[in-house]
Amino acid sequence: MSVFSQACDKARPFLGPATEKFMERQCKLLKVDQAEITKEHLVKLAWYVKSSASLIMDAAQAEKLEKTIAAG
Repeated sequence: MSVFSQACDKARPFLGPATEKFMERQCKLLKVDQAEITKEHLVKLAWYVKSSASLIMDAAQAEKLEKTIAAG
């Protein structure tokens, strides 16, 4: 399973059915193709996810999502 798929699996409880599209957009902001995401990208990707997710959920949930993704 790819690192991107693993990150999506961890984010799904927070983001629901929109997870893949949401995560794809964050990869574009990171300027890395989703197929090329490695564990080294996870901290930065998690930060982008938190920043965007905080617009649609409360700050505590967004931070929890960030930590979940960054943990790999």
